[in-house]
Amino acid sequence: MMADIAEYYGSGIEEARLRTGPGKLELVRIHELLTRFLPAAPADIDDVGGGTGVHAFWLAKKRYRVRLLDIVPLHIEMVRSAIAAVAEPPLAETVVGDARSLPWSDESADAELLFGPLYHLTGRDDRLAALRESWRVLRPGGLLLAAAISRFASAFDGIRDGYLADPDFAAIVERDLADGQHVNRTGKPEYFMDTHFHHPDELGGEVAKAGFVLDGVYGIEGPGWLAPDFEAWWDDPWRRERLLHLARRLETEPALAGISPHLLAVARKP
Repeated sequence: MMADIAEYYGSGIEEARLRTGPGKLELVRIHELLTRFLPAAPADIDDVGGGTGVHAFWLAKKRYRVRLLDIVPLHIEMVRSAIAAVAEPPLAETVVGDARSLPWSDESADAELLFGPLYHLTGRDDRLAALRESWRVLRPGGLLLAAAISRFASAFDGIRDGYLADPDFAAIVERDLADGQHVNRTGKPEYFMDTHFHHPDELGGEVAKAGFVLDGVYGIEGPGWLAPDFEAWWDDPWRRERLLHLARRLETEPALAGISPHLLAVARKP
């Protein structure tokens, strides 16, 4: 599993994802939610599964002390290169590692970001191990922000991009809807890799099972990512604000939580 993750992201694909298409909506909304829930700077933030540092550098610019961990060596190399080139602010630490076994001491962080591990860890026991590691590292009262992919993301994506016309993709969607196991044996990277897609209730349940007190599960993008002419909407300030307003308005609507391709669980360590 870990080798598959390294191979998929080894091309550097993650660097551009949040800078293009609906990823722009995801990025703005994540930063809105971080601004709303994180403690004031300076505070100690761990970005676990932090990729190429999109969130970590944004937080560092706001004077947070950020430790970034990722399982893909290329991501850590890219982060360190950006810092060395003085293109980005320094982070407190950058390390290759596994969310299930964090290298940091007990009660050493004020907030833990898990933006990736919970969908790449396809087994429930592994996801609970990652959540419990975040619980261990957090100080009492510390904040967890854990992202997941919605159980229904492929179904909507298949309609928007036409993938659902492919019987192989339709079979992937059927498995997603049945148990959340997104299994791609087609060799087509546009169909993503083997991952776990959470039902909103399942995400909240796993967070609580790990010992956290759940504040809520939030839809990140809302339905705006489905716009067939997304770039035209995003490039127009008025229409962009309409997409963002709708995402905010529906972020906790239970009947529509799963329409967001990404979910965010917000919880605290007692």
